[in-house]
Amino acid sequence: MALTCKPVTPARWKDLETLFEGNGVCRGCWCMWNRLPSADYKAGYGAGNKKAMKNLVKAGKTPGVLAYDGKTPVGWAAVGPRSEYRRLDASRILKPVDARETWATPCFYTAKEARGKGVTVTLLKAAAAHAKRKGARLIEGYPVDTRGKKAPAAFVWWGLAPAFKKTGFKEVLRRSKTRPIMRKAL
Repeated sequence: MALTCKPVTPARWKDLETLFEGNGVCRGCWCMWNRLPSADYKAGYGAGNKKAMKNLVKAGKTPGVLAYDGKTPVGWAAVGPRSEYRRLDASRILKPVDARETWATPCFYTAKEARGKGVTVTLLKAAAAHAKRKGARLIEGYPVDTRGKKAPAAFVWWGLAPAFKKTGFKEVLRRSKTRPIMRKAL
């Protein structure tokens, strides 16, 4: 695969829509789970969450990056200031490590036909580069550490620890056996 990555902009909305709808990605999440309080997320599940994501894109927020194989969108990584992901602060496992301002990349999706081909690593590099262009000095992620065991794709939307390690992220804290918090200086 010859992968390229681009930020999600209004001009690329159709590509995100194609990736998410064409592959049944989480049947209505639209990558809003970490952004919204539980009640709002559940109330908007499906069309409401899609509209919320589209509104972010239309407002110029650039909530993530897309990976392309040629002109075909094959992957997604959410990226933005950690403060935009409200649920992280409420999590006992993923609450802030310290008071440093950081960006986060808490969600990934790779189309089934592109899995196992380095898409997440490419997306992580692009997410970090995007954050740096926007002025971030630090980025963190919350991957799943499967400890070498195979896990269903539906359970590793946070990304996998080896992909983060390959792209220079370092573990800074672990409050759970399988959930490290990993950071990279930009």
